[in-house]
Amino acid sequence: MKLKKFFAVGLALVLTAGLFAGCGKKESTTNEPKTLRVTMGLGEEEWKVMREDIFPEFEKANNCKIEAIQVESGDVVKKLEAMKQAGKTEIDLIAQDNMALAPLVEKGLVEDLSEFRSKIPAEIIPSLIKVGEFDGKLYFLPFRPNVEINFYNEDKFNKYGLKPPKTWEELLNVAKVLKEKEGIGKVGIKAVFDGNTTVQLFEFIRQAGGDPLVLNDEGSIKAYTFLKELWPYLSPDSLKADWNTTNRFVAEESMYLAANWPFGVNVIVKDGGKKEIKAYEGFAGPVKASKVLGGDVLGIPVGSPNKDLALKFIEYLMSKPVQEKLASKLAWPSARSDAYGQVEEWQKPYFNAINEAMKVAEPRPNLVYWADVDKALNDALKEIVLEGKDVKATLDKYHKVIEDAKQKAGK
Repeated sequence: MKLKKFFAVGLALVLTAGLFAGCGKKESTTNEPKTLRVTMGLGEEEWKVMREDIFPEFEKANNCKIEAIQVESGDVVKKLEAMKQAGKTEIDLIAQDNMALAPLVEKGLVEDLSEFRSKIPAEIIPSLIKVGEFDGKLYFLPFRPNVEINFYNEDKFNKYGLKPPKTWEELLNVAKVLKEKEGIGKVGIKAVFDGNTTVQLFEFIRQAGGDPLVLNDEGSIKAYTFLKELWPYLSPDSLKADWNTTNRFVAEESMYLAANWPFGVNVIVKDGGKKEIKAYEGFAGPVKASKVLGGDVLGIPVGSPNKDLALKFIEYLMSKPVQEKLASKLAWPSARSDAYGQVEEWQKPYFNAINEAMKVAEPRPNLVYWADVDKALNDALKEIVLEGKDVKATLDKYHKVIEDAKQKAGK
């Protein structure tokens, strides 16, 4: 009897200890920070601001850890498709280029966020909301609008009595004068024949009243004809100029005039100390002024493990304090109309240029056959300016390429 009683007491003690141990473990798990996995395509300086100035406050307030992953917009669809097929979505939130949205909706990879429309602050610029809508449903929420501005070297322009060009005619004249005076072209465009170039082609075509999706209309012909005339006077570095290298070419003075995204303000002027580099909204074509509305929007993948937390993070990113930090620290255009309070005095002329450019900014169309359009526009330019082919005949050929892609996509 004594032995049985001994074992009974021992067993009770073991069970009691196990019970308390289990409670302790459960409490620890409950308080353990959640991990919010977010994908963005950012530069090194942009990531630094995100990790040091943006993420920590949200992490502290929501007991979570943000795991940020660098994923370029072109790879997002493939990554989410692979996760969907595996039945395991490991990404909670995506920041995606606003011209690469259609495939995500078409393939059912992102959540319909229509019921959360009320979470969009009244101060958000209305045109940014429309970008995320498909067939009356809201799939993406505003985050970061973007528009290229035109950087120019004020000292060099003053030296030769030049002013920033406001028309195509003035642009051609500036390019000719600078090449004559310097012995080499100093006006740059992004001519790497990829998406960087497509942005500039869209602008030239629209400025002439053309439709880039038609490509052989009157406006498109005018645009490519003008670029063929301009080409001999451009900086040779145009063939290497993209969103990143253009900043270096402007800072190192192989280009005295070039368009690029506003993050170049901090890279060239603040970090590079090139105070002589100014900016303005750019030039108009024979029909109108037009800029491409770029930037990123926010979406939640279908099957996100932390949808509610992702929604909270979206609200946080759209808030005035966050938008102000992104504007002042990265020179990002704000998605809000009231978020320029922290902009320093030296930054104000550049933000004036941004705001003027935003007034004529038009989004690119969201197409499932975008890759075909992108390639057609660039191949046409390559053949016309590098191989000297006839403008009309070349554009007729690539008009057919786009039409074939459209029909194949069932559009």
